[in-house]
Amino acid sequence: MSVKLRLRRMGKKKQPLYKVVAADSRSPRDGKFLESIGLYNPLTDPSIIEIKEDRALYWLGVGAQPTETVKSLLSKKGILLKRELIRKGLSEDKVEAELESWNKLKEAKSKGVMSSKKAKAATKTEAATDSGKEVSTGKAEKEEEKIIDEGTTEVKGATSEETATDKE
Repeated sequence: MSVKLRLRRMGKKKQPLYKVVAADSRSPRDGKFLESIGLYNPLTDPSIIEIKEDRALYWLGVGAQPTETVKSLLSKKGILLKRELIRKGLSEDKVEAELESWNKLKEAKSKGVMSSKKAKAATKTEAATDSGKEVSTGKAEKEEEKIIDEGTTEVKGATSEETATDKE
């Protein structure tokens, strides 16, 4: 019997919630499973990933094959890194130190991405105001500008006698 670590879909229609399970590879997606080792909620921002690290390491140790999605979830949590460090024969102290440095690097990277996005937005705003243009933020403002440019005050979708006579 080959075992896979995969996602089992739960939740309502259009609101998926997944359990990370160890299941026989022949069983259906939402069918029988051996053990539930975690939870994944992709709808929250940031998405929630809760995995029992010790059970995931156990199943990987006995030969369970993770699917691509579960493999990426395990990588995001650092479980695959920990497994590789243990396989290399490092002591638990060194493994914990490596995981801490990896977590710090990951947090710094995510903060850097967020600050760079804010910086890009600020430079766009400054460049637009320096050139004398105002920055429009929404679709409604663009439609208002279009109406003003055309010189009409009609509402989109509305009909009037003037528009009917103009067409004839």
